[in-house]
Amino acid sequence: MWLCLTVTVVLGGIALCNARKSPGQAGGKVVWLAGLWGGAYLLLSLSLSWSLILCLLSCFLLYTYLSGQELLPVDQKAVLITGGDSGFGHALSKYLDELGFTVFVGVLDEKGSGAEDLRRICSKRLSVLQMDVTDPQQIKDAHSKVVEKVQNRGLWALVNNAGILGLPADGELIPMTGYKKCMAVNFFGAVEVTKAFLPLLRKSKGRLVNISSMAGGVPMEKLAAYSASKAALTMFSAVMRQELSKWGVKVSVIQPGGFRTNIAGTSEAWSKHEKDILDHLTSDVQEDYGQDYILQQRNYLKLINTKASADVSPVLLDIRHAVSAKSPFAFYAPGAMAYSLLCLVSFSPTGVLDYFSKKLCSLGGGMPRALRRPN
Repeated sequence: MWLCLTVTVVLGGIALCNARKSPGQAGGKVVWLAGLWGGAYLLLSLSLSWSLILCLLSCFLLYTYLSGQELLPVDQKAVLITGGDSGFGHALSKYLDELGFTVFVGVLDEKGSGAEDLRRICSKRLSVLQMDVTDPQQIKDAHSKVVEKVQNRGLWALVNNAGILGLPADGELIPMTGYKKCMAVNFFGAVEVTKAFLPLLRKSKGRLVNISSMAGGVPMEKLAAYSASKAALTMFSAVMRQELSKWGVKVSVIQPGGFRTNIAGTSEAWSKHEKDILDHLTSDVQEDYGQDYILQQRNYLKLINTKASADVSPVLLDIRHAVSAKSPFAFYAPGAMAYSLLCLVSFSPTGVLDYFSKKLCSLGGGMPRALRRPN
């Protein structure tokens, strides 16, 4: 028993030391692994011979795990980030530039305030590229500029971050244009950018990192268009991870929880979405739901923003780990409750999930007009 306790303390000490050096989720997983083995020692009360075998096995597994979490040197590795005008992409561009990466930032508006802010604050290693991910010609032009600069080095990492949310509303209310736009940006845009830059990633045996969402794995009312597009991106990432492994390219998908970014858009954009919804509804659907109910949907956005975290550093740390670790994880879920909710969806009965989902959605307030009428 004393041998087991000693080994547990040593392994725990190693784990804690490395946890401080590991960005994102890596540190927590190391501590969890050490605790698991320590608990196994104490609970099983194994004989001396079996304890030694378990001890050696745990040392081997911990050594293998920790060696995989070692961060590779930056060496001015080139990284392309899409959607750098604001939000995660904007913050990540600054963060990776500070670490010494050669950063290419694709923006929707190269003359906008976000692009100008990056040019003003970041080093000369950072290049701002005009790249609407739904425009094949802009993707092609950005590819030419990246190739011109990286030449034979290849591109070390591609971070597909560009995304839109639209106005949350019942799936029946969202016009087809809303579904198509979400798929065009969140899924087809990421796929087209990936296909364009994969030859450069294969040359460097680098990284493909796709920014999905917790909503891509957790069904949430009023996010039918957004969630469907992010679920498609998550599955695309999983398939590409298997296919690209033979080329030495590692693929990770980030599924953040609630963080406060500009993805929800402005009040003017919300008003435009509301008008678009009302213009596309048939008279009977508009009668059943009621205009007042439709206009209340923006309250859901306000609720999301009040619950979301303004500190995006957990997302940045996980992306850094995916880009830099010797053995990055296939999935990351930064943010409060993100990993727990993904596990709840995977393992809990559907009735339990739907119960909590309805409780959460009821906080947004409002019921369709037809459901408020007496029978």
